[in-house]
Amino acid sequence: MAAINTTPPRFRGVEPGAGRPGSDDLGRQQERRRGAFLLTALGLALAASLVLAVGIGAVRIAPATVAGVVGHVVLGVPGTPPGTGSEVAIVWQVRVPRVLLAALVGAGLAVTGATLQAMVRNVLADPYLLGVTSGASTGAAAAILFGVGAAFGDNALAGSAFVGAMGASLVVFLVARAAGRVTSVRLLLAGVAVGYALYAATSFLIFAADSAEGARSVMFWLLGSLSLARWSSPLAVVAVVVLGTVALLLVWSQRLDALAIGDETALTLGVSPTRLRAQLLVVVSLCVGAVVAAAGGIGFVGLVIPHVARRHVGAAHHRVLPVSALTGAIFLVWADVVARTVLQPRELPIGIITALVGAPFLLLLVRRFHAASA
Repeated sequence: MAAINTTPPRFRGVEPGAGRPGSDDLGRQQERRRGAFLLTALGLALAASLVLAVGIGAVRIAPATVAGVVGHVVLGVPGTPPGTGSEVAIVWQVRVPRVLLAALVGAGLAVTGATLQAMVRNVLADPYLLGVTSGASTGAAAAILFGVGAAFGDNALAGSAFVGAMGASLVVFLVARAAGRVTSVRLLLAGVAVGYALYAATSFLIFAADSAEGARSVMFWLLGSLSLARWSSPLAVVAVVVLGTVALLLVWSQRLDALAIGDETALTLGVSPTRLRAQLLVVVSLCVGAVVAAAGGIGFVGLVIPHVARRHVGAAHHRVLPVSALTGAIFLVWADVVARTVLQPRELPIGIITALVGAPFLLLLVRRFHAASA
């Protein structure tokens, strides 16, 4: 069965100005300048967002106080940190880990979404596609409701979710390669099938549990929560995995460009589509598994953010990936601010906020495809 290519022209690895003699060098220089400016602007926006987000909450803390506390602890600025003792504790022990986890989760979901869209050549792909999120949810539900994963100790929830995510990825890969070569269509169909099966398993666990409180906890976690953020695990694990994933994918950016064009083109460029998809599947599963284990199921970030990045920097992944990472980090930091402040003192699952933003975007994307095909 031939894959239907729904990829828009900007996503096919064609650089602006290509094929026009005399314009290539100038076009590349302009692209580099625009890319450098955008990355600098996004970096500054992320730094400002981190400081402002830490100060927002039930107890409002001035940005100067936040910066002073962080500078005192991290940089060893001499003297007494600004603010009261309770403000210092709130900033450093509660909010800074949470805001940093939000940034890391947003970056991880965004870059894995961009990678999956190149892997399966489908602009509607996101980390939910391969059933990784569903596997993590099943593992977390088993840990919360039935105590599975007790060997992980205090990290039973995160550990069980991670094992579930990796197990789902393994099943998807084995099913996709059962007929031989791993193709984008097989990955897509296997991911959807495994995801639905694991969603059914999670629902069964919820209904089979005797604890109503446990069922509510699972439902809240399934929609995403950053309440597990601590200076130790899972923040440290997520930081290592996400930063390592971004770095590795940047090294592979040209291979991703070739894969996004098509398998035949990738082969002519010396890239094995089957081997690269297997490698990317392992990397993406590791990253998504760590992220979902720490923050639950957060949808639409991996779908929306890569499209925003491509709209501003084109299709080349050496620009798409860093822009996606920074944009995803900023987006999720502010989504978390809304989730924990809009109904104070109660906290909304962050997945509700991302869905409220992502669903209208998906409708606009469908309308765009309809207009383009008309």
